Amino acid sequence: MSFSATPPPPYYAVIFTSQRTEEDSEGYSRTADLMVELASTQQGFLGVESSRDQHGYGITVSYWDSLDSIKQWKEHVTHREVQQKGKQDWYSSYITRICKVERDYYSV
Repeated sequence: MSFSATPPPPYYAVIFTSQRTEEDSEGYSRTADLMVELASTQQGFLGVESSRDQHGYGITVSYWDSLDSIKQWKEHVTHREVQQKGKQDWYSSYITRICKVERDYYSV
């Protein structure tokens, strides 16, 4: 995995922190990959970074150019269906945070 090539700030980050259920429900990884693929086709999408540990705790950060783009992604019909499946089957708990990135810096 590599870092997302985001533009100069400001832009927005959606931070999705989750705890997977103990049961490894069929199709989770494939569906997660499909959601990244679908998100990448949405207007305003800038990139995504994700990690999950061996205990099922994960953080996914997606980057967007505007709050409106985030809202459109949240309301996308396929994304909504997958959100519902996640609530029912894949996550024991989760939290979503939306932040404005006003500054970034890096070292390569």
